[in-house]
Amino acid sequence: MKTLGLIGVFICLWQSLAAAEGNDVCFSCHATKDTEAPFVEAQAFGRSIHGNNLCISCHIDAESIPHSNALAPVSCKSCHRIESQIYMTSDHGKAVTKGLSEAAACKDCHGHSHTLLNSRHSDSPVNHKNIPKTCGRCHDDPQRMSKFKLSVSRPFESYKHTIHGSAIERGIANAAVCTDCHGSHDLHGSANSQGRIFWRNVPETCGRCHSNVLAVYRISVHGQATEAGVKEAPVCTSCHGEHTIHSVKDASSAAWIGAVTGTCSRCHASEVVMTKFGLPADRYRTYLDTYHGLAYQRGDLKVANCASCHGFHDILLHTDPRSSIHHSNIAKTCGRCHPGAGDQLAKGSVHGPVRGKHWTLNAAFIFYMAVIPLTICGMLLHNALDFLKKLWNGAINAAHLHSDEIRLNLNERIQHIVLAFTFIMLAYTGFVLKYPSAWWAIPLSFIDEGMRRFLHRWAVVLFCMLAVYHPFYLALTRRGRNVITAYLPRPADLKEAFAAFAAKFQWNKPNPKLSEPYNYIEKAEYWGLVWGTLVMMGTGMILAFPDLTLKYLPAWVSELATMVHFYEAVLACLTILVWHFYWTVFDPEVYPMNWAWITGRVHRQVKG
Repeated sequence: MKTLGLIGVFICLWQSLAAAEGNDVCFSCHATKDTEAPFVEAQAFGRSIHGNNLCISCHIDAESIPHSNALAPVSCKSCHRIESQIYMTSDHGKAVTKGLSEAAACKDCHGHSHTLLNSRHSDSPVNHKNIPKTCGRCHDDPQRMSKFKLSVSRPFESYKHTIHGSAIERGIANAAVCTDCHGSHDLHGSANSQGRIFWRNVPETCGRCHSNVLAVYRISVHGQATEAGVKEAPVCTSCHGEHTIHSVKDASSAAWIGAVTGTCSRCHASEVVMTKFGLPADRYRTYLDTYHGLAYQRGDLKVANCASCHGFHDILLHTDPRSSIHHSNIAKTCGRCHPGAGDQLAKGSVHGPVRGKHWTLNAAFIFYMAVIPLTICGMLLHNALDFLKKLWNGAINAAHLHSDEIRLNLNERIQHIVLAFTFIMLAYTGFVLKYPSAWWAIPLSFIDEGMRRFLHRWAVVLFCMLAVYHPFYLALTRRGRNVITAYLPRPADLKEAFAAFAAKFQWNKPNPKLSEPYNYIEKAEYWGLVWGTLVMMGTGMILAFPDLTLKYLPAWVSELATMVHFYEAVLACLTILVWHFYWTVFDPEVYPMNWAWITGRVHRQVKG
């Protein structure tokens, strides 16, 4: 063995000396710029990977001296046969065969043969860290690439900002570069089934570095679909991107926690794709209707998104016992965010469709879809008839004012101001949380999600304090007992309401005198406020303490609370706009405003 080793060393030294001696003849002409012969720098050639080769090993027709000035082109395949065969079947090789001068040949990537360096050399164009710049010389030239209509116009520029590109810039040698994904001599486009970036081959390509992720993905429902040839099944680039791959902690990443739901919706909100595979196409829309979805739209990064429940690379069918959404695993999955949440979670519809799966959700939806239009339309008709009749009879500016009636004392005026302030704050901040992208939400768009919730919750605290104080005021003060006694509904109120409504069709007759001190209009508004307060406080408590709710109550209770809370808010706001504002502002007899909420006295218009 020692003898063979010495022989090997001797042969290598002999070849080097022979090459040096043989090449000296060539360099006697080509190493000087004083002749017409093409110049070759002897030292640079000596440092190159070809430095130990004889010149005539490539320039075979230069063996006789003197030789012709027009030597035959050198072919790399004379030595690199296998690489050349692979290259000629690649996109670059086929383009060269067609005569496209823009296509990359050997020297375009490896450098000139006289100065070509080993790929391990840090200065080599095909050294791992230099490959992006080497490829970018052509592919980042828009003018050169325009005729080929490639999917990415400036790949090197976009690659530099990816997690792989930034890693290369930081000196992380094993970060992926162009050839890791696209191939080198075997480069093919995404339409070629032999290419590394062909959709079906993408998992294997990425798995060369991310082997642990690939193993998990293969087991997932997406991996199995890809293996079965389902082109619509997502692969790595479907979620992470291609030349836009960023860290999952980067807000610009498609796999970032705040973007995952939108990324999943590209397929799962597509009616065409979902219908093809018999899957529900409303999963994204119905998710947005849930508590999680509402919080997601507000920018809450702690709320559950698609991946929180279904997983990332390990997504499985809900019927698979290994799936995180299998009925036996639901409590554990939800327990990650809701400690102590039990099996009650499996009794609700996680995605919360508008009409729900539980009968209570159906009932609540039907109830509000009937009550809201009927109530508001009835109020509009009632008030429109009242306004037109008063306008016909000249009620506007046809009377003098008197202010001898105490309507609200100081305590009650303060209560009213607190009520008005908290109601407006609750309504505005609540609808902003529901519709954060609406134009009227712009004033709160400059503050973060936490501050928006803070404003809403402090308005809730003030509102609840008033709701607790008011009953004590009614019960413990003489004035309060008189007020609540007068506000109690009586059968005569219903009779009065029908009579007043009927009189509005008799335009030439005056309206009947209404009850004092509070008529059916004021009683309906007061008790409507009481009812709405109880409903909003009850549903609000369920939403404010989700962990406690999910621990003892089925999930559909939270869904029901979310639905009722929203529709009750809509009804309350419309009632204030249509009913309260008319009788306190737009009623011709009190216009431009009933000032009792400030002065405490009624200002009525009476004909004189």
